[in-house]
Amino acid sequence: MIIYIAGKITGDPDYRDKFAAAAAELERAGHIVINPAVLPAGLTDAAYMHITLAMIDAADLVALLPDWQYSPGARLERVYCLYTGKPHPSLREVLRYA
Repeated sequence: MIIYIAGKITGDPDYRDKFAAAAAELERAGHIVINPAVLPAGLTDAAYMHITLAMIDAADLVALLPDWQYSPGARLERVYCLYTGKPHPSLREVLRYA
């Protein structure tokens, strides 16, 4: 399964490690991971959203990290999932059934 990871990036100094750990868990479970934390720094918020929404379109589902609700971007990604019908369980739910 192709899984996009959604969670708080802006304002979290440890976001790269947090997303890398989630990606590693999903990959160990046999999934292909799309990780927005590897995008280059310096883009506008709008540019990041354009890119991440395309990434979500390419994924089978979106795995929500525990802190997703504290991120305006991740909340928007979740709303996009609701709008498009893309499944968006928590990371723990994905790993529980892997």
